[in-house]
Amino acid sequence: MPSGKDYYRVLGVSEKASEAEIKKAYRRLAKRYHPDANPDNSSAAERFKEIGEAYGVLGNAEQRKKYDQMRKLGAFTGRGGFGGRGAGAGSAGPSTAYQDVDFGGFPGFGGLGDLFSSIFGKGKRADAAEPLEVAVRVPFRTAVLGGKVPVTIDVSEACPTCGGSGAAPGARITVCEECKGRGTVTFGQGGFAVTRPCPACRGRGKLPSEMCSKCGGSGDVSVQKRLLVTVPAATDSGQKVRLKGQGQRSTDGGPPGDLVVAFQVEPDRFFRREGLDIHCIVPINVAQAMLGTKVKVKTVSGGRVVLTVPRGTQPGRRFRIRGQGAQKNNAKGDQIVEIAVNLPEQLTPEQEAALRQFADTTGLSY
Repeated sequence: MPSGKDYYRVLGVSEKASEAEIKKAYRRLAKRYHPDANPDNSSAAERFKEIGEAYGVLGNAEQRKKYDQMRKLGAFTGRGGFGGRGAGAGSAGPSTAYQDVDFGGFPGFGGLGDLFSSIFGKGKRADAAEPLEVAVRVPFRTAVLGGKVPVTIDVSEACPTCGGSGAAPGARITVCEECKGRGTVTFGQGGFAVTRPCPACRGRGKLPSEMCSKCGGSGDVSVQKRLLVTVPAATDSGQKVRLKGQGQRSTDGGPPGDLVVAFQVEPDRFFRREGLDIHCIVPINVAQAMLGTKVKVKTVSGGRVVLTVPRGTQPGRRFRIRGQGAQKNNAKGDQIVEIAVNLPEQLTPEQEAALRQFADTTGLSY
């Protein structure tokens, strides 16, 4: 196993280093090996990736604890064997018989097997790409009633020029010397063997004499992908849907990752939602409030309902229109209409005189 996989050695810190020391070491090394500071330097790019991988484990208290458990078991010192035949002290020589280990099968280590897999790779099985998450704004009515919204994402797809091979048209293809055409490389340590995709050929097993000019040999190109995503009825902000296989292309030949869409519901000028109920405010004037009236109220479905406002209605009074709210499964909400009484800011002399006469006859004080 390469010494680079000993994350303490990668960052150049001791296993007793504090959180602050680890962070300081990471920042120093990341700045030194950043791709922007080392253009066209593939080894620096690989080193930068390795540094980030190391900090991802040692910079997380829980992951570091699991990682330290692995070190105690001898995973990085050549002490442990995990039951492998021919295991002994020191690093394994060419004659050592190794036993392939499934790192997902260590019971009682609180997810230690998952951490082993993330560090050493998962053998020859090609894994799906990591899920890609995007946030999408949804109109209020679409979120209430359900519908579809367009989503545009930037993803990597197989290069159309080379078909994902990374080879220029007509290039001579030779067997990768690093992995001898297997597409994987195996490392032995302390009595067990681990296998991961070959870094030289990216798991392909072959190398072209000339790289594809379109993708630079990566086999991937960045494209914009447009989708219509279904929004379920009664969708709330923060709600997510997962679209299988609609995310990023896998870099090692595995299936594409999933696309996770997080909805952000836009506010409406007239409606607001509480649970399955739709709320709105309808203004009327003083005369309508005192004498009663009928008003047409807009509903979220796009129709209108005639609401009878009885005489003497006070500001802030609420009326319920049954069945005009959001629907989820078999439950359906109502529309709650709150009355707002608009008072005139100015009166004509005639209006003021009439209002005073009305107040006098009814005994109202002013």
